[in-house]
Amino acid sequence: MTGWDITPSGVASILSLVGLAADDLSKDIKGYGESMVDAGRFVGTISGPYCGVPVGPVGVAVADFASDTQGSIRFMAARTKKTMDGTVKATTEYVGGDVEMAAQAQREAAKAPTPEELAAVGKEPGGKGGKQSG
Repeated sequence: MTGWDITPSGVASILSLVGLAADDLSKDIKGYGESMVDAGRFVGTISGPYCGVPVGPVGVAVADFASDTQGSIRFMAARTKKTMDGTVKATTEYVGGDVEMAAQAQREAAKAPTPEELAAVGKEPGGKGGKQSG
């Protein structure tokens, strides 16, 4: 594979850092959700209760904002997971390909020489006969 130089230990190191960042992001998202609930609850109202819960225009706006951003937050989490899983799979396939190519090269090297390979022994590159000793 020309042009590729993947070090599995390097990939693992980076994925470890991404995992730590994803954990932090998860905590931030949880805090964001809690903050949205608190904001909606404590903004105050200028209208009467609706279904037993005080509702005001700012509370409705906060709830709408939380609802509108929920898809983006889920997408971000899913994209992070998919990217990490894909990186692991790609690296595994790369390493597996290297192992398979090495095994194939060993199998080829262990085979008996072909008639063409035998005939090529002692010939100079370009097809001319080699020097004979004696």
